[in-house]
Amino acid sequence: MIRALAALALAAAALPAQAADRVVSLGGAVTEIVVALGEADRLVARDTTSSWPEAVTALPDVGYVRRLSAEGVLSVAPDLILAEEGAGPPEAVDLLKSAAVPFVEVPDGYDRDAVIAKIEVVAKALGVPEKGAALAADVGRALDDAAAQAADGPARRVLFVLSVQGGRLLASGRDTAADGIIRLAGGVNAIEDFEGYKPLTDEAVTRAAPDVILMMAREGAEDLAPEVLALPAVRTTPAAASGALVSMDGLYLLGFGPRTAQAVRDLSDALDRAGS
Repeated sequence: MIRALAALALAAAALPAQAADRVVSLGGAVTEIVVALGEADRLVARDTTSSWPEAVTALPDVGYVRRLSAEGVLSVAPDLILAEEGAGPPEAVDLLKSAAVPFVEVPDGYDRDAVIAKIEVVAKALGVPEKGAALAADVGRALDDAAAQAADGPARRVLFVLSVQGGRLLASGRDTAADGIIRLAGGVNAIEDFEGYKPLTDEAVTRAAPDVILMMAREGAEDLAPEVLALPAVRTTPAAASGALVSMDGLYLLGFGPRTAQAVRDLSDALDRAGS
């Protein structure tokens, strides 16, 4: 494998020094930004989380963004790799960074400024800063408008459930994409005792007292809504009493890319409907 990686790196190094026209995008929001900048024709591969717009799914898939193979990424002979922060595993990323291919890490984050920063970094890496400035301005205005509109409604307590494991909810605390989108949509994260994602005890679920439960919609997967609402701890909550469960596409909801302003509007509207 080492010889193969070296050969691929040498081949990449032989590419002429010019604006990148063979770009690998790793991360759903990163890929969406490339497309929104009008540079989709430069993409030669993407990761599994890059599923929108649908046209990008026709590109070669180099694997899940957190379980990459350096050999797989380099096999498409890229002259630029754009990777969201947190791409992995670390050893694969280290190999990619050591290859003779520009590797640009796109910062993560869960608020308005983070979305703008992503756009600016991607646009600079692609050599189209003017396009980036225009897109960032449009997205920034849309996010400001969406957040202002969402702030006018009632602040629902929202419990984001990532999964159900052995009858226990794996839920979102602070400093997560779920926490960020809930806040932008005018809601209140029902879990503030910890950061990241952790399983909740039955007592913690009852204490959280969510008005609405929020989950990711999983295409082709079993609908977990009935199971979640039927859990004994969940049945003690206002959300279960009113059947208030909202599910949305994961990349759309949590990607923090060019579509986030519309996701904020849609989530805000859904929370209002579900909690009424």
